[in-house]
Amino acid sequence: MTLVGDVKDKIAILIDDLVDTCGTICLAGEKLIEAGATKVFAMCIHGVLSGPAIQRLNRFCFESIIVSSTIPQEENMRQCSKLKCIDISIILA
Repeated sequence: MTLVGDVKDKIAILIDDLVDTCGTICLAGEKLIEAGATKVFAMCIHGVLSGPAIQRLNRFCFESIIVSSTIPQEENMRQCSKLKCIDISIILA
């Protein structure tokens, strides 16, 4: 994985279409922190969050992880206080 650009002393926002086990997004977040980012936020449309995803998100230093409501997230939000869900039903209705 290669970081393009300068993130030193900046807030970084990772955007992805789908996160499943969160391995890639956590690796990307680690690269940003190593490169000097002060905070890292993550946003994705489809939060599948299977297998070790919640444990990884709890361990990693994301400020918050924002997902849409395309997949129910109530149980995941109970297990991970950093996880936030945006309701997009009005957009799809």
